[in-house]
Amino acid sequence: MLPYQTLEEYSKYALARNLTFGETLWFNYSAKKSDFVLHCHNTLFLCLFYSIAPIPFLLIELSGYKKLNKYKIQPLVKRTFLEMFKCYKYVMWTFIIAVGPIQIISYPTIKWLGIRTGLPLPSGWELFWQLLVYVLIEDYVSYWIHKWLHCKWAYENIHKVHHEYRTPIGLSAPYAHWAEIFILGFPAFLGPALIPGHIITYWLWFILRQLEAIETHSGYDFPWSPTKYIPFYGGPEYHDYHHYVGGRSQCNYASVFTYCDYIYGTYKGYQYKKRIYEKINPTYTSIAQNYKVD
Repeated sequence: MLPYQTLEEYSKYALARNLTFGETLWFNYSAKKSDFVLHCHNTLFLCLFYSIAPIPFLLIELSGYKKLNKYKIQPLVKRTFLEMFKCYKYVMWTFIIAVGPIQIISYPTIKWLGIRTGLPLPSGWELFWQLLVYVLIEDYVSYWIHKWLHCKWAYENIHKVHHEYRTPIGLSAPYAHWAEIFILGFPAFLGPALIPGHIITYWLWFILRQLEAIETHSGYDFPWSPTKYIPFYGGPEYHDYHHYVGGRSQCNYASVFTYCDYIYGTYKGYQYKKRIYEKINPTYTSIAQNYKVD
């Protein structure tokens, strides 16, 4: 909670600092809310963006619009509305039983680490560099956890739930065993824990991570996607192959970027098959384009 409880106190602070429009909005919104309530906004944002962001991909899938469906990575697999809704219900349930309690339990840690809610707000460059560090930390740690999840015991008892969708859809990005939600929550939280910032940075980090996961699992590889201009970004086609192979997959463990797969050699099987398919099929779009796996 901000330390200014009256308009008079705020006015004195505003005049002294010449607050920006954004800082004024933030004060008006957050001044009367406890830090705990602001912290719990994160769960609300996750549910909201998870419910909204996949809609364009789902509409394309259900409409059968050929000009856009030609970019579908596994075009022989069609999803119905009931299948999609079943996935949505499962994910929302895991949010309630797993993500919600995590948010409540982690609040004392958030306070102890020093993630702040007051003014001033972070600058644009501060946001950029902190988010970049967060994603690099999460990406590296998630690589090793994801690789462990493909060992026999972890896959059979935990990770196979996520791989039920060998042809992923946007809604299936957080579709996972509740234990996997806990396990992969650790690397996502590690960046803010090591380099704590403002609560807005914290919110934005989890929102961006959610949007990235939805795009990566969308099942569509659009050539105009702005993420194609991000160096070492894996993207939908790269991750789709990991789902296509399933439990036998020993490659493409990347969460966001592909550098760990290249450094540790877990991209070779994918690259080898990709080169073969490109030679065989001049109209190649993905390794899985001619196979119906679900």
